[in-house]
Formats: sequence, C-alpha cells, structure tokens
Amino acid sequence: MTKLSKLNVSNPKVWVVIGVGVAGILILAEVQRRRFKARNSIKEDFGAFIERIELLPFPQPPPPAAPLSLSALTFAIKDNIDVKESVTGFGSPEWKRTHEVATKTAMVVTALLKNGATCVGKTIMDEFGLGVTGENLHCGTPTNPKVPSHIPGGSSSGSAVAVAAELVDFALGTDTTGCIRVPAAFCGVFGFRPSHGAISTIGILPVSQSLDSIGWLARDPSVLHRVGHVLLQLASVEPKRTRCFVIADDLFQLCKVPKQKTMYVVSKVIEKLSGYQTPKHLNLGQYIASNVPSLKGFREESINQQNGMSTLTALSSVMFLLQRYEFKTNYEEWMKAVKPRLGSKVSAHVAAAMTSTPENIKILYKVRTEMRVAMQNLLKNNSILVLPTTADPPSKLKSRKGLSAEVHDRLFALLSIASMSGCCQASIPFGEHDNYPISLSFIASHGTDKFLLDTVLDMYSSLQEEVSIQSSASPLSDTNGSIDASELLKEKGNAAYKGKQWNKAVSYYTEAIKLNDNATYYCNRAAAYLELGCFRQAEEDCTKAILLDKKNVKAYLRRGTARESLLFYKEALQDFRHALVLEPQNKVASLAEKRLRKLIS
Repeated sequence: MTKLSKLNVSNPKVWVVIGVGVAGILILAEVQRRRFKARNSIKEDFGAFIERIELLPFPQPPPPAAPLSLSALTFAIKDNIDVKESVTGFGSPEWKRTHEVATKTAMVVTALLKNGATCVGKTIMDEFGLGVTGENLHCGTPTNPKVPSHIPGGSSSGSAVAVAAELVDFALGTDTTGCIRVPAAFCGVFGFRPSHGAISTIGILPVSQSLDSIGWLARDPSVLHRVGHVLLQLASVEPKRTRCFVIADDLFQLCKVPKQKTMYVVSKVIEKLSGYQTPKHLNLGQYIASNVPSLKGFREESINQQNGMSTLTALSSVMFLLQRYEFKTNYEEWMKAVKPRLGSKVSAHVAAAMTSTPENIKILYKVRTEMRVAMQNLLKNNSILVLPTTADPPSKLKSRKGLSAEVHDRLFALLSIASMSGCCQASIPFGEHDNYPISLSFIASHGTDKFLLDTVLDMYSSLQEEVSIQSSASPLSDTNGSIDASELLKEKGNAAYKGKQWNKAVSYYTEAIKLNDNATYYCNRAAAYLELGCFRQAEEDCTKAILLDKKNVKAYLRRGTARESLLFYKEALQDFRHALVLEPQNKVASLAEKRLRKLIS
C-alpha cells in the first residue's frame, strides 16, 4: 500500500492541506499570467505610459471655418502635469499615494485640447524629474525604440519614447537641466525647450522654478512648429530676418561624432539657402568666461583644462546648486514627513538637495542673470548658436555606476547653456553614427522662439539631404612629397611656435604633413593646437603620431592633455600611464596620473 493510500480522507486537516496546495497553484498561475500580460503590454507601448486616459478635443468650428490647427493629432503628457480628477504621480508611487486628485487641468493641456488635439495618456518620468537616464525603479524604464538595449534618457523618458515609437504625434515634457533635450537626442526625435517663462506652468509640479520650462517632442518638424504656435501664442506672420549662425567650435570638440556629419553639414546647407549669412566660429567657453564674471569663484583652475572648458564645468555646477536649493525649498517638508523609497540614482540627487546649504544664494541668481545678458548680447535677434545636443551616445540599461564623471561633465557642460541663460533650444535629429542617433541643437536668444521654430522648419529638408550626402562621402587622402621640403616646413613651424604664432605654426606643420606622413609633424602640430585650445584636433594628431610611432612619449602626453581638457578623464589617465611605462621618471606624466586617479575615484 502506498503512503498516499494511508491518508485518512475524512480527516479535516487533510482537506486543509489539499486546499492550501491548490490555492497556491492557482495564485502562482495568476501571477505568471499577470507577468506575461505586463510583458506583452510593454511590447505594445514600449513601456512609455504610466496611465492611459482620453481627453477629447474641444468641438470643431462648423464649416466653412478652417479646421483647428492641431485637428486629428494625438499627444501624451508627462506625469508631472495635472489632469482634472486624476492624481499627478510625479514619477513616485509615494507621491501619488499621499496626494489628492487635481481639481483643474493644466493650462498647457487645455490649450492643446482647444486647438483640436486629443490626449491619450500620461507618460513615465524619472522620480521627481531629477534623473537624466529615464530609468524608474517603481514604474519601469521605457524602451528606447532606436536602441532598445540602451537608456531612453530622462526625465521626460516616456514622452520621448511615445513619440519615437509613433504611439502619439507629439508629447509634452518639462526641461530643467536637459530633461527634454537628452531623451530627444537619445531617441532620435525633435525636442523643443522654449524660452524660460514663455509658457504658463500653472498645473505643473515644479522642480526648480528658475530653470524649469515646459516643452514638447515630435517626429515631424511641421508638428513641432504647429504645437509651438499654439503654446507660445505666436503670430502667424512676422518680418523675415537674415539668419546668422554661430558655430561653437569648442563644444564640438567634446563630441566624437565626425565634423563631416555635423558642423560641415550645417555649413553646406547655409551656403545653399538664401537669407543666411556665412557662419561665424566661436570658442563659447572663453566667451562665457569673459562675460559672466560671477562664475570665476566656481571655476577650478587647471594647467591642463583651459579657461573656457573649466568655465562650462563651473556653469553646470552652479546650475545644480540652484536646482538643489529650489527643490529643497519646494519639497523638504514632504520628504521628511514621508521618507519615500527612492531609486539609488535619484536618492543621491535628493540627498544632495536635502543637505545643500549654499553660502550665498544671491551669487547663483547673479550668475543666471549675467548668463542671460551674455547670451542676449551674443545672439541678439537674428543669430543662432550651433552645438551638439549631447556629447556621448546613450549608455546601456541598468548600468550600476550610472553616468561616469567625465560623461556627466561633458553632458551638462552642453545642457547648462540654455538652462542657465533661459534661451530657447531646439534638438534636431541628424541621422546616425555607429548605429546611435546623432542630435544637433540650435539655440536662439530669449524670446525669439518663433524665429527658431521657423528656422528649423525652413532648414530641415535641406539638412536631411546633406546628411545623406555626407554619410556616403569618404574623406580625402593626403599626398606625399619631398622629405627635404617637409623638414624645412617643420623648422619654420618650430620657429613660429617658439614665437607664439600658433596659427602660423599649424599652417607650416600642415604643409609638412602633406609632403610627408611623419609622427613628429603630427605631434608638433598637436602642441600648437593645444595652445589654441583646439583639443579635438590635438587629440586626432596625437593618435596619428602614435599609430606611426608607438614609443612617442610626447604624443601620449599631449593626447592625455587634450583628453583631460575634453573631460575624457579615463582615456587621459591611460595616456599618461602609457607615457610612464615608456619613461618611468617623467614628472609631468606622474603628476597628471595622480591628479586624474584622484578625480576618477
């Protein structure tokens, strides 16, 4: 007889055990069913939505009146924007649990509904709008449609993904320190951060009132333009102005995307279009250093980090100090009372905000005011600054360390310009490089939003054509010639270098290189480029020198200097270590290695 047959089925305890076992099986099956359903729903909407809602547009005017400007368009909104009779989640279940439903719909949403658009849902965001990766511990991370194994960018991650995945025609987000521009760049769509204060933020939870702007994302420049006209209440026609582009050369050095795919494309398009002046070139970091004097106290001087780049790093640090101070003012009481469970990356931001005690708040606001004046003087009413939206491609999902110090510094050196000046900025998709989306940005002075939107719409088809042409073009090869002539040119370059005629030295070394592909010539030209603050060119020259001569210590030292100035700290550290292997007693390499090791740790 088996053990099972010995059980007394009349015993009530036996039936309790059987019942519990069956219940357990049913519960497990239900859990698996729900997980499968959740996985399928993420596949359907890329995990972009936290809540599906439907807000119908206001009634259309009867014929013969023209249809409303946003008729038949759908949109989504970030989860820090109020909708009547719905709880605004702010990316946090704890916030949602401790707050009541909104009594009114945000003015910006109402404006879109009045103009014929339909709202279909609320989108996931980083907790409290403080992240930049788009990852949310509680709500999940929306899937980047362009590169699914990488982050979508935040904090308006769900809004960018909903647009990129073609789930909506456009989406609303907010931008404090780059929260629309970063996900727009990483997901390959248009993003627009309007002039600070240009659009009402009534009905929107703030992060930092001095930096916050409500903006939008779209796949189509005409949709971007139409939404802008509604939200900014723009006049349909204004006098045509000549456009002048200012290319920030130093900021393109932060980005590894070849100039052929970015700066060169813009320059070629400007040549073809009427009403566009020949572009100017500028070292923006040095311009800000000269015109925002209050930043001097925040700048860390370094023999290897030129004045301009240290200024941009200081500008981003002021931006974060201002954000933390205002976030603490807004939410310290609630944070202390609720003690919400936070994701590790957001927890660090909140902790920094809650413990922040800036000694002199007035100086932060003074920097912001000086920055706005400086950018207004630079751009006036008809100039547009050209720069990369981000310096690096999106990082992989679930990276434990998050953004490295160097990636963080490069990213926010770029983003702080519009945030701290209050200028309007358009992020524009520019094709791909190494299978990652490229994004370029145009910045116009505060209050010239229509001018910027019109420019993007006017240029985009030409930009697309030129991007396609340059993607298939191959770089020109150098020619070789007489070694004696090249040596003479090198000596002339050395004489010009000693006389501190850096540009002249570059010209002589360039002519020498055309005649003879020599490691010394590249290394010497790199030294002249370093003096001019052309760090990307110096890095490229040193790389060529090292390929030709792997024992060229000067090339490693100069490339390390260039990379440190470009905020590529880890790569710079490797170069200085290479120099030490080749020359163990080299004091310059030794000091640099110690400094960078301390900075990275």
